[in-house]
Amino acid sequence: MLPEHLKNATVVLVDDTPANLRLLESSMKAFGLRNLTAFTDSADALDWLQRMPWDLLVLDLDMPSPNGFDILHSLGQRDRSTSPIIIASALSRPEDRRKGLSLGANDYICKPLDLPELLLRVRNNLELAVANHALRTERDQLEQAVHERTARLRDSYQGIIGMLSRAAGFKENETGRHMLRTGEYAVLMARAIGLTEEQCQHLHLAMPMHDIGKIGISDAILQKQGPFTAEEREIMEHHARIGFHILNDSAATPLTRLAVEIALYHHEHWDGSGYPQGLKGEEIPLSGRIAAICDVYDALRSARPYKTDWSAEDTLTFFRERSGTHFDPALVHVFERVFDQLESIQNNLVNEMPKSLNELAKLAGSPISDVLKESNI
Repeated sequence: MLPEHLKNATVVLVDDTPANLRLLESSMKAFGLRNLTAFTDSADALDWLQRMPWDLLVLDLDMPSPNGFDILHSLGQRDRSTSPIIIASALSRPEDRRKGLSLGANDYICKPLDLPELLLRVRNNLELAVANHALRTERDQLEQAVHERTARLRDSYQGIIGMLSRAAGFKENETGRHMLRTGEYAVLMARAIGLTEEQCQHLHLAMPMHDIGKIGISDAILQKQGPFTAEEREIMEHHARIGFHILNDSAATPLTRLAVEIALYHHEHWDGSGYPQGLKGEEIPLSGRIAAICDVYDALRSARPYKTDWSAEDTLTFFRERSGTHFDPALVHVFERVFDQLESIQNNLVNEMPKSLNELAKLAGSPISDVLKESNI
């Protein structure tokens, strides 16, 4: 007799000879199976098998079209581990057996049937099918649990970003807005260079943390209207390391490690003249090179206490002139390609009316090159 956990399995019997089908059905019921579906019409059987879930098929081969081989071919995409097929056929030639097995049958038994042997094969195949069903269910549940946990972690991280951005906003309103805008720019750049969607989303979430270290910079320096002294500039540049130390204790996931990387490296320059480590070229992580472009673009296109916003034309010129020195030249090409989309994002998210670059000298009281220097770019 069958174990109890197999008795409710869905078993399908297909044989165009009614007497054979009745013998199979009565034997299966005597064996303990409760959920049997039997067909003498092979077309009806194939239609049912393609629409309904089942655990085991016992299939004759020599039938009117569609014959058993046709049915095997039509069911070729099924999962053989959870929906096994036993061929029970009078076709006993080796080439018939090989063809049946090559088309996806799990087992083959020749007529006249040895019913005890057939029932043992039914039990063995059902054991495997039920076990694989259980494994698949457990796998799906684990995947769902991982998906839900990942979503909770992402939501938590987004909440942390919001809180830190608000905290930065208490220090300087524009810093908080700048952090959020750069996240939008970064994901646009990431997609343009062909990063995976997961990498794009990680960059989207991590990029806003690039200036979190400014929380540790005094208001007197952060909101200063005039030029920095050498000592003040050194303090201001320390915000990259402050951001690293703020975020580094939680750097246990790819997402948080990326945030740490961006906070530390977003002021490195392609030619090695940046800070805090003076890295050069591809020594700078890709995330840091993307962040540098997004950070500077928004700084130029946004008004600050010490400057008005730059025009789109002047901003493009600035990047072209500094391609290969400040910025990764390959990324500058990408930047130019998506510039109109960056402009659209910037225009939609900016919170104050832009002023023309022509007003810059009057308001800042210094040449454009000096203003660029004071913008910490």
